Order: sequence, then C-alpha cells, then structure tokens
Amino acid sequence: MSSLLSRYLSATESRRLTQRLLWPVLIAGGLAVGGTAAAAWHMTTGLPSLGGLRDYQPSLITKIKADNRQVIGQYYVERRILTPLRDVPRHLIDAVIAVEDTRFFEHPGLDVWGILRATWTNFKHGGKVEGASTITQQLARSLFLTPERTFQRKIRELFLALKMEFILTKEQILEMYLNQIYFGQGAYGVGTASLTYFGKTLSELQLPESAFLAGLLKAPNTYSPYKNSILAKKRQEHVLGRMVQAGFLTESLARTASGTRLDFTRQSYDRVAPYFLEDVRQHLVKEYGEAMTYKGGLQVSTTLNVPMQRLAEEAIRKGLRDLDKRQGWRGPLRHEKPPETVTAEPPTVYPAFGEILEGRVVTVSDEEIRVLAHDLIGTITLPDMLWAKRRLSEGAPVTDAVVTPIDSPTQLFKPGDVIEVSLKSTANDTIRFRLDQTPMVEGALIAIDPRTGAVRAMVGGYEFERSQFNRALLAIRQPGSAFKPIIYATAIDQGMTPATLVLDAPVVYEEEEPGKTWKPENYERRFFGPITLREALRHSRNAATVRLLEQVGVGRVINFSRALGIHSPLSPDLSLALGSSGMTLQELTATYGVFANQGLALEPYTISLIRDQHAHVLEQHVFEPNQVVSKETAYLITHMMMDVIQSGTGRRARSIGLPLAGKTGTTNSYRDAWFIGYAPNLVTGVWVGFDSLGTLGKVESGAHAALPIWKDFMGKSLNLLPIRTFTVPDGIEFVEVDQATGTLVTEPSQETTTEVFADGTVPQPPVRQPADPLDFYELDQLDEAVETH
Repeated sequence: MSSLLSRYLSATESRRLTQRLLWPVLIAGGLAVGGTAAAAWHMTTGLPSLGGLRDYQPSLITKIKADNRQVIGQYYVERRILTPLRDVPRHLIDAVIAVEDTRFFEHPGLDVWGILRATWTNFKHGGKVEGASTITQQLARSLFLTPERTFQRKIRELFLALKMEFILTKEQILEMYLNQIYFGQGAYGVGTASLTYFGKTLSELQLPESAFLAGLLKAPNTYSPYKNSILAKKRQEHVLGRMVQAGFLTESLARTASGTRLDFTRQSYDRVAPYFLEDVRQHLVKEYGEAMTYKGGLQVSTTLNVPMQRLAEEAIRKGLRDLDKRQGWRGPLRHEKPPETVTAEPPTVYPAFGEILEGRVVTVSDEEIRVLAHDLIGTITLPDMLWAKRRLSEGAPVTDAVVTPIDSPTQLFKPGDVIEVSLKSTANDTIRFRLDQTPMVEGALIAIDPRTGAVRAMVGGYEFERSQFNRALLAIRQPGSAFKPIIYATAIDQGMTPATLVLDAPVVYEEEEPGKTWKPENYERRFFGPITLREALRHSRNAATVRLLEQVGVGRVINFSRALGIHSPLSPDLSLALGSSGMTLQELTATYGVFANQGLALEPYTISLIRDQHAHVLEQHVFEPNQVVSKETAYLITHMMMDVIQSGTGRRARSIGLPLAGKTGTTNSYRDAWFIGYAPNLVTGVWVGFDSLGTLGKVESGAHAALPIWKDFMGKSLNLLPIRTFTVPDGIEFVEVDQATGTLVTEPSQETTTEVFADGTVPQPPVRQPADPLDFYELDQLDEAVETH
C-alpha cells in the first residue's frame, strides 16, 4: 500500500509539475504565434491592390518610323515590345522555366521543395549559388517592390506572389513575366531582347539563342556577351543542362545547341537623324505629355527617308571637314609623354572608315609618322597630311593664316603629340591613317518634297552630341543673295519679265545718321550697266537688285514674302535686297519649294500619322495646298534660276546633269554661306557658318562652302527618285530677244537668245537709239558716274 501511495504521490507531483510548466509554454507559444502574425501583418500592411492586375499594361515603347515604316527611333522608360504568350517559342518558355522555376506549374507561388533544394545546394558549396524565388515572386518584385534585399521585402514578395496565384492563371503570370523581366542592354521582355541581341523576331529564334536569353535573367550585366563572352557561353550551357534535367531536351539536342555559334548584333550608338527625332520628340511631349510619350506605346509615322538622311549626314560631315581643313590645321590637341614601347594585336573590330579618332604620335621621320590610335599602330605618310600646310597662329582669324609649305612631318609633329586621325586603309594588315581634325564650323541641311511639304532629310549641325541646337529649324541667319529670287519673283508678279532691263551702276544712299552713306557693291567690284533681270539674278548683281527693289517697292516684297511662307521679321528698307533680314533655313527652303511646285504652298511637316497602342488615330497630317503665286510667275523665276546653275554662280552643280534651279547666298565678311536649289520633286537648302558669327574666310562664299554639300547630297538623292522636268504652264511663250536689250527681234542672229514670257508680257521690237558708250563701270569711276538717293 505504501508503494501504491508512493506512486500516487509521485504521479500527483508530476501532474502538478507538468501543469506548472505547461502554462508558460502555452503562453510563450501563443505570444510567438501572435508576434509572428503581428509581424507578418505589419510587414504586409500597405501591399498594393491586385484587383486590376488582369488588365495590367506595362509601360510600352513609343516607336518612330520612317516613310518606309522602318523604326528609326524609340522613346521609353523601359524598352519593351508586348508579346502574347502564344507568340513565344516553346523552347524559350522551356528554357526560362528550366533555369528559373522548374516546378512553376506545380507550386502555388511558393516552392517549398525549391527552397529546401537551394538551401542544401548552397550549404554544400559554402555560399549562395542557387536562389529559390519562383517566377511569380520575381514578377511580384518587378511589378510592385524595390530591389532592396531585406527580410521585410521578402515577406511582402511572398504574400504578393500567393495573392497573384489566386487571381491569375499560370499562363497569365508567365506571359506577364516574359514581357516584364529585364534582359540587359536596355531590353525589357523577350520580344525586345530577341531584337536587341540577335536582330530577330521571336518567331525566328532557335534553341541555342533561347537558351542564351534565358541565361541572362539571373544577372544580365554579368552574362552580357558584349562584356564577357566566356561567362555568357558557360551560362548558356548551364541552361541547356537544366533543360535536359527537366526533361525538355535530350542530351544529343543539348550538345548540338551548345556547339552552335551565336551571332550577336553589333551594339551601336550610331543614331539616324538625331535632330529630326528630337524635333518629333518635342512635338509629342508638347501635345501628349511625357507619360504618353515615354510609356504610352505611340506609333508615330514620319516623312523621313532613311537613304536620303544618310546621304545628308555624309554630305554635311564631308563638306564641313573639307572647309575646316581649308582654314588650316590647329595643331596637336595636347602633348603627352611618348610611349617607351608600343605593341598592338590585330583587332577583331576596326573603327569605321572616316571616323575621327584620337591618336598619339609614336615616332616621326622625314617621310611619315607612326601613330597609336584605337589600339591600332598605323602610319600617316606625307601626302595624307599636306592639307596642314596652312597653320593658324594662336587666336588669329582665318584670314590672317600663315601659309607654310610642308617638306617633312618633322615640321609639324614630335613624339607624344596627341592628334586627330581617321582610318584610311587596312590592306594586308597594314594600317594607314590620315591626319584629320574635328571641324569647328557648323552647318545645316533640310530636304523637302515640294509637292507635299514632307521633310525627307534634316541635319541640324555637325554632331548632335556636340550641340543639340537644330540650325535647320531654329538658327536665324542672314540669307544674303539667297533672298534675291523673292525680289525678282515679286517683280515678275508685277508684270516685269526676265528680259526687263535694270541698271547695274554705282549708287549712294544717304542714311538717317548724318554723314553716313551706303554704297552697295558687286562681288566682282565692278558694274555692268543696263542688264536684264535674268542676267542680274544669274550673276547676283547687288547694285541692280537694290535698284530693282526700289522700283518694285519694299512693302510689296515683304507682302510677297509673307504669302510665300516667310514669317521672320523683315527690314523695311533697301538692305532687304542683299538679304540683311535673318530667317531660318527651313523657311527659305520651303519658299523655294513654292516655285518648284508651280506656285502651290504647303507647310513643311515631319509627322504624317500618330496612333495610340490600340491603333486609334490621334493625329494625321492633312494637306492644305494654297496657290500663293501664279504658275506663270513660279515657272519664270524657276527658269531664271536654272540659268544660275547652268552659267551663273551655281554652275558647279551643272555636272549633276538634271533639270535644276537654285541660288547661292553669301553675307558680309563671309559669315554665312547658303545654297538653296531644287528639282521638281525635291528642294534642298544648305547653310554653313559659325555659331559665333565669325568669318568663314576669304572666298568662302555660298558657291564655295555650301554648294559642294548641296551638290553632293542632291546628286545622289535624285538617283533615288524618278527624273522630272519642270512643267511649262499653258500661259508661257518662248520668243527670240536681243541678249543686250531684252527686246523682241524678228531675225535671229548671234546676239539673240530664246527668252520666256507670260502671256501679254512679250516685249515689242526696239526703237533705234544712239549707242551708249558706257559698257560698264569700274569702282574707281564711282565719283564720275554715281547717282545719289
């Protein structure tokens, strides 16, 4: 009995002890559960609502397309092409699932077995080598969370993933993931990644390429083929191995894919038409706001012709370089310590021919110099540096340059000089450079279809990265003689003819300021007496044009200019005859387009159509032609400017061999050089000058500085278009006139020429007058034969 009692007392004591211990455990457990729940509630407070997730639209790319629908620019926060899951190749889906989330179609957003497997793998390797985030978790993180690595973010990520799995199907989650995730190189989503790395659409991707893309997801920068091709290849092989483990591939297919060469697109920052694109971007931001421009997926169709744009950029670049070299070499950029030894391996990629590079002079001899540039060792021989014979004194203007012939490179260079060069040839692994230099002078070009107003090419400066100021649209510069055709067209519109005589003789105008006078002079510093309007325009006679403006009336010319489309302020005085009023290149070029288009004016435009991401039309260009000049006047001034090219100041363009009309322009002290000209289906304007209003140098007129650029561009661009001739209106007559007097003749002779007239303006036969002994005036005869106004 005592033993039973003992056992009873022992059991009672155990129960009491258990009761004493149980309550604290229960209380602690409850507190732990409650604390965990409270912590979880706290960490998940403020999670975003997923109610609209089914309608989720990622930010999309706004695409800018040329006239042939080629994409020439994109505006985006995240560069992305939205792609339905059905358009994604099966092998790409398998590759992504195999390497990122093998059990994607089995887990509810959280893969417990994946966590255990990753933990064990990381434990075996002594560090983190494998992650356990599911595709759903990665999507939640990308859509809603920051990339910070904290325990709180991980909990929020998990809860969001579970909620997403409850709301969406697996297919919806996978489609969103493939369109949302970042692949490096600014590419978001599989559609953009395929184009970025391989230049292919998704339907063109092959298994080896899909395996590579899937491998980028872990660390796009680390596995970039442009930064570490070895790591990128190993990562691709790892993906193929995971696909075999997951049962998506056989060993044989994986080996074949691994042995296939991948051809990546060359990453280039050579943008086409940056000034044009910037003008389009500014329009979009102004009209639709930044959010729509950068995230709305707009589809913008423009007027740009890519082949013409390339030709325009090349012509401007070459023309400005040639002009800059005529001004002289500015010397080395700087001097550095000469390299003691120089070795260079043959490069896998050469710089582009003509690209200006910095090079360091290694050795100098009497015949050549050796240069290290772009990890290339090459030579510059004497013929490729002869243009540097004219060196400029420090700070001296171009016109004060000292001409120094070069007999040897030792006169210009010494080892350690840092100079600018361009690649000439790479034949037989022998590198040849040219001495070069980046131009300081600026220029602009704009080409417009006069029949529609569509801007086909636009260059706003030598280099967009150097200056974003668009000189084709924004620079207000004096056009000089390029304005004269408007004055002559006004005279024609008032009833004068190309055969009408105007006096080219000295004249002095009293200015408002006491004692000040203005004496317009011709380029040749001589005068030619009575000449026809055709002759005056052909050779750009200043004195004759001033007299013509005085006769026609400044007010009429200004009104006529406004009708043609010039909106810039115009000086209400006779200096207008010499192009003293500033205007933009686009303004004046579009004005010439009116003459090319038989008097019909159309506003220049760059955007033809804008659609939103749902293909709804937001904006569409509407043609509104306006007959501002008669067909007869337009044809007569065109015919006169054809003579400018055939035998006048623009005759350098005659070699193009097509029907062309145009006019040069040069301002005082050679600050601005212009050439504007046209065929029936393309009008192009070129301007050259310094932003600082400095001189281009003696003889750098419109014919010498701007016309070569125009000729280079038009000569090649017109080959892309059908050949057109200028249409002769019904009200035009061709008759024989005397070349000297412009009067009608009844019997042709060597002194007669065929002239064009509008109906009702054909002159009568001349009345015989005594011969005027004055053939022309020289400047030194100014005091003897000057007319004062």
